[in-house]
Amino acid sequence: MSIDNALASVAVKDIDKAAAWYAQLLGSSGSRPMPEVVEWMFPRGGGLQVYEGAKRAGHCSFTLAVSDLEEVVGKLASLGVPIGDRTANGRVKTAMVKDPDGNSIAIAQASDPSLAR
Repeated sequence: MSIDNALASVAVKDIDKAAAWYAQLLGSSGSRPMPEVVEWMFPRGGGLQVYEGAKRAGHCSFTLAVSDLEEVVGKLASLGVPIGDRTANGRVKTAMVKDPDGNSIAIAQASDPSLAR
């Protein structure tokens, strides 16, 4: 089996409310391949699908790789998004946030070049 790429997915209760929140987080409105899904594709590969699924909402997690963690943390703070636990070591720095449904989002900046892809 050969896998070419992967998409993270996250369930939310209300797709329209979540689409607006994620558009602020990600800086664009994404695309709507179907009414219950909003999708973002990222320049260096991979993507995120946010879909309406009330039973799973709040039980998902994913990681967003960024090049400047402090810039993203500042943007999130300006949007009123509480920043949770932060970690840092010689390889990676992270900050945790939650979306309005309680899904966990790790924002990660690689310090080790072997992790940055």
